[in-house]
Amino acid sequence: MSNLRVLIVGASIAGPTAAYWFAKTGAKVTVIERFPQMRTNGQNIDIRTAGVSVMRKMPGMEEAVKANIVPLEGISLVRENGRSYGTMTATGNPDQQSLVSEYEILRGDLARILFDMTENHENVNYVFGEQIASMQLDEHSDGPVIIDFRNGTPSSEYDLVVACDGATSRTRAIGLGCGVRDYIRPVNSWTVFFSIKKDLLEGRQIGEGYSAVGGRAIGISPDANGGNRVTLMGIHPRNDHDSVRHFREASKLGTEALKEFVAQHYKGAGWKSDEVIQGMMESDDFYGTEMVQVKTPTLYKGRFALVGDAGYAPGPTGTGTSLAISGAYILAGEIGKHRGDLASGLKGYEEKMRPLIKEMQKIPPLIPTMIAPQTAWEIWLRNTIFALICWSRIPSLFQKFFGGASAHSDKYKVPEYEWAA
Repeated sequence: MSNLRVLIVGASIAGPTAAYWFAKTGAKVTVIERFPQMRTNGQNIDIRTAGVSVMRKMPGMEEAVKANIVPLEGISLVRENGRSYGTMTATGNPDQQSLVSEYEILRGDLARILFDMTENHENVNYVFGEQIASMQLDEHSDGPVIIDFRNGTPSSEYDLVVACDGATSRTRAIGLGCGVRDYIRPVNSWTVFFSIKKDLLEGRQIGEGYSAVGGRAIGISPDANGGNRVTLMGIHPRNDHDSVRHFREASKLGTEALKEFVAQHYKGAGWKSDEVIQGMMESDDFYGTEMVQVKTPTLYKGRFALVGDAGYAPGPTGTGTSLAISGAYILAGEIGKHRGDLASGLKGYEEKMRPLIKEMQKIPPLIPTMIAPQTAWEIWLRNTIFALICWSRIPSLFQKFFGGASAHSDKYKVPEYEWAA
């Protein structure tokens, strides 16, 4: 395995995790990232189920995550006048989490932790500001993959190329010979994230969530740097494709155009929406994305493989980070297990991941209604159910509505592997 040359595309979460585990097999790893440096922005994410199991296999990672968790003690759903329906806090058991995770962390902080764990490894080399221009890949050949780069890196040969560059992966399109949006399954939803300077929670460490008719959801959480972190979600009925299309069109026009689109969408939403939108217009870390699922017919082709959102973005299930971490671990583990027999290792990766993907991509029927109800009646019903769950403190009630994200970690056990180093 010491001679295996692996190219990983994408330096967010899946990429550095894959680099960590491939380095432990003795492989020589190159990670390229199209941005000029590590991206440290992004929303709150959490590590759950199988992701927790993999994290605990990486010495020092759990401690690093705990040292960087967001200061969120719970989440309260509120009426338009600010009165709470109920507050949900963490269970205290990271193996059976609620809506509030014991491992809630900013995406950028988790990416930095994983980068720091791999940056100085003798077998790992990061190249920023670089992309793949072309890939000579023959799925019927046992020869290496020839990569031409776009921004000056000399053409090179690799034994394995791994796409970890997100749901709209350009590398997936090159490797599978498809369009960028092929295999993407829209769920008619989008989300934007940003921080605001004003503290609308007035020092409280309990986040607040509010829903307005039309599938408009506002989430405000505390920020360790002062002010608040805000998430706005637009959930649309399955037959309403125009709203998401307008979101995509605004995204193509740039940040300011997308902010204007979101501002108009939330006009008259009530509660603290006016202050939130004002803060959004002034925010310098605004980020928006369409929520999608990715469902590819295969996770590999020849010596090309997909990990994380590039291969199996789960949409609004809350399991994307855990799938990415688990997939990176299992891919490297299967390749190492088969002693460099890439065909057998990739086949093992597909076989081990498919059941996990199937479970974690399941969108329970009530998820869209629970996240952002469309009507006043649905809002009342969701808030009443939430109040019942908070009052009962029965984890099984929460799991009934939120599925895999709240399942016990034992349900998604990851394989054990022997590592060369």
